[in-house]
Amino acid sequence: MTPKLPDPRNENILIYIDGQLLPREEAKISVFDSLVQGGDGVWEGLRVYDGRIFALEPHLDRLRDSARAMAFVDIPSHDEIKQAIFQTLESNGMRDEVHMRLTLSRGKKVTSGMSPHFNQYGPTLIVLAEWKKPIYNPDGVRLITSAIRRNNPQCIDSKIHHNNLVNNILAKIEANVAGVDDAIMLDLNGFVSETNATNLFIFKSKQLLTPHADSCLAGITRGAILQIARSASIDTVERNISLSEIYAADEVFTTGTMGELSPVLAVDGRSISSRVGEMTQQLQGLYAETTASQGEPLPF
Repeated sequence: MTPKLPDPRNENILIYIDGQLLPREEAKISVFDSLVQGGDGVWEGLRVYDGRIFALEPHLDRLRDSARAMAFVDIPSHDEIKQAIFQTLESNGMRDEVHMRLTLSRGKKVTSGMSPHFNQYGPTLIVLAEWKKPIYNPDGVRLITSAIRRNNPQCIDSKIHHNNLVNNILAKIEANVAGVDDAIMLDLNGFVSETNATNLFIFKSKQLLTPHADSCLAGITRGAILQIARSASIDTVERNISLSEIYAADEVFTTGTMGELSPVLAVDGRSISSRVGEMTQQLQGLYAETTASQGEPLPF
């Protein structure tokens, strides 16, 4: 079967790898790179809205924090990474409706093996920018609960935004087999954590609730929604949430850079709502206003 790109414009994109802009089919890393050897890297997803990169500094801060927690050496500065991002976007003529995958690996090894002592070339920086609108159906998504648990700090701290995503991929496979959009992952105590790709919010009895960021990623979009909701005087609480509370919620939605705010219509066959709820619509509107007015302007 001939591969079909979701957006044909991405066939001819240029991808940044360690100072070079390479055509899609030539953009490759070494078989000795830590990403290949063990998923040993950290990453961020960013969006470009009408000539601005939304929440660029928080994303770069989290990338650096993750790299430091993983004991990377010679981490590029924010300014160095920004220049790589700007160069990539300008070379592709991208100013809107763009999603970027920013990856920093521990770099190439002198020989195959697990130890970072073998990483003597410095980190590998990749900027992959694609034409990509929000990926979920704006009318709503359907979820199941995965049998795969989300790591907590006893295992791998979710605050490290790392590239070893086997847990998430296994959960996504379950969702695919079930014919739904994504899968909810529980923590080791059985509370709701997040989906395989997004954070979760519920609205119940005039209160907006989201799980503690202990066994889930403290998402940038999640943080923006918390700030937006509190500024709008919406009662907002972070606490443990059980699966039965999801089933009984007035509204449920997911948040993430790639999908923005996505209403959830059903979970495990339980109907949540037949349409986008009023609170979800309100927050979608406020988030759109925020992304339209804030962000790092592109210098071209």
